Amino acid sequence: MYGERPEILQQVPATMVGGLSIAALDIPETAAVMLRAIAEHKRGQAPLYFTSANGEALARCHTNPSVRELFARADMISADGQPLVLASRLRCARPLPERVATTDLFDPIAEAASKAGMSFFFYGGTEEENRKTVHNVKRRHPGLKVVGRTHGYLQDEKLVDAIKEINRLAPDLLWVALGVPREHEFATKWASMLGNVGAIKTCGGLYGFLSGGKARAPLWMQKAGLEWLFRLWLEPRRLFKRYLVTNPRAMWVLAVKSH
Repeated sequence: MYGERPEILQQVPATMVGGLSIAALDIPETAAVMLRAIAEHKRGQAPLYFTSANGEALARCHTNPSVRELFARADMISADGQPLVLASRLRCARPLPERVATTDLFDPIAEAASKAGMSFFFYGGTEEENRKTVHNVKRRHPGLKVVGRTHGYLQDEKLVDAIKEINRLAPDLLWVALGVPREHEFATKWASMLGNVGAIKTCGGLYGFLSGGKARAPLWMQKAGLEWLFRLWLEPRRLFKRYLVTNPRAMWVLAVKSH
């Protein structure tokens, strides 16, 4: 996003899907690239910025230039949506190898980070969700160094104090779960104050799954690009209007802006 990008990121193959440059990597490759880039990143400049895109993100980028700019600043964008993978296979010269859902990416990164002695900080979600997430992560990855955590409802001086504390703790990877586009605004707004942080990874609803509060769709629905339908079934009141608007728009964007 700012400063010199590690060479490994400059070598990442990418495909234009839905108007965004998406990394053409599978889950193991994505985890390896992220951790190597963090290890090579020079501290003292803004952290690296990793994010993911799904249909909702593509629809928002298409209708809101400021959101598109937030995504464009990322050092690497992964495909957190099976429709992006399917569209790339139909429209692009370099198809995406697989969906890189953040929920599937987390454990490989955490396992490798544990072995490498890297540290995490968890920002975002509610207090209960954040606390349960860290508890479960420590249980699943006992060797992982978690240097801190905080919920995502801080404001004003408390937020600034939290940013300073995160920078002091200097995590290798800062997970930010605030949703689109708040987590992307966080990554760009506070980058200049987080020079001791290796990288920021936006992670949307990840804590809902890590905390045990949400269930994943059956694997066949994930592979068919229908996880959104499973989520709609679980949360119809919250998601019906969103999907009614974003899904058709995302399909159009995938059809005309992928190559």
